[in-house]
Amino acid sequence: MLMTRLKSNEAIASLVDGKVFIINCHGCKEVGFPEEEAKALQKELFAAGKVTGIMTTDYICNRENMKLRLSYHKDEIDQADMVLIFSCGVGVQTVSEYLEDKKVCAACDTIRLPGFQGVTPQEVDCGQCGECFLNLTGGICPITACSKSLVNGPCGGTKDGKCEVNDCMECGWERIYRKLEAMGRLDVLRCPTQIHNFATDDATKECKQSK
Repeated sequence: MLMTRLKSNEAIASLVDGKVFIINCHGCKEVGFPEEEAKALQKELFAAGKVTGIMTTDYICNRENMKLRLSYHKDEIDQADMVLIFSCGVGVQTVSEYLEDKKVCAACDTIRLPGFQGVTPQEVDCGQCGECFLNLTGGICPITACSKSLVNGPCGGTKDGKCEVNDCMECGWERIYRKLEAMGRLDVLRCPTQIHNFATDDATKECKQSK
C-alpha cells in the first residue's frame, strides 16, 4: 500500500537504451499509481518500436506469483536489453533479484505516506524516499540495505563484507558493488549520486500543494 509517481520524461528516456520489457504492478494502485500517465508513456515507447512485451499483474513483490508470470514472457524478456518497472521500490528489487543478469530499472518514485502501509512479506523494503536510487545501484536499495542509508558508497566500518552496525547483515554497498561488477556496470559508480532532495519525500505535502 504505497503511492508512486512517474519519474520525469527525461529521466525515463535516459534509461531506455535499446529494447525494453515493461512490467506494471497494480497491487497497490488503490492507494496511488499513475496509471494513465504510465499508459501514455508506454504507448509512446511501443510506437517507437522499443517494447518487446508488457506484463501487468498484481503484487510483483510476491516472488512465487512473479516468477510464474515472468516465465510466460521469457522470450520477450530475453529479447529485451532491459526491464522497465512501474511499481514501488519493493517490486523493482524483487524482480532485479530474480533477473540477476538483466538490467532492471524503476520508472517510478515512491512517496512517503503518513501512517501504516502494511508489512511486506519480503526481505527487501522500500524507504519511500521520493527519489529512487535503484537505477544507479543495480536494483539494491542503499537506503534500506545500508544501516546508515548511505547513498554515496560504504562507510569506513564495514569489515569482511559485514555491516558494523549489525554484524549479521551484509554491507549493502558491497552487495551493490558485486552486483554491478557481475553485470559489467561498474561505470555507473563513477557518477556521484546527487544530494537527496527531501522536499520530494512526502505525499501529504504534494496533496496540499496541489489544492
